[in-house]
Amino acid sequence: MLNHPIGRLRIIAFIEGMSFLVLLAIAMPLKYFLDMPQAVKIVGSLHGLLFVLYVLAVIHVTFAHRWTVLKVLFAMLAAFIPFGNFLLDSRLLKNGR
Repeated sequence: MLNHPIGRLRIIAFIEGMSFLVLLAIAMPLKYFLDMPQAVKIVGSLHGLLFVLYVLAVIHVTFAHRWTVLKVLFAMLAAFIPFGNFLLDSRLLKNGR
């Protein structure tokens, strides 16, 4: 799975999607309801790094598999929607068969 660009994208998308959910569901409530801004600082920084890795993985897959602009836009949009990366993963898995 790690030897293939789409496999790497799937793994990075999963981890990035989980970090986004942790940021939204845990770190942000800790910041605003329990006055713990450090949670957002830590999780937000990690999520930012993972997002950069996600973008690089999408670029790699785009060139390796000659993705259309529409596929690239879908992949990028998925990163901004909660659970979007998991939808992308199901599409990648479905199209990979």
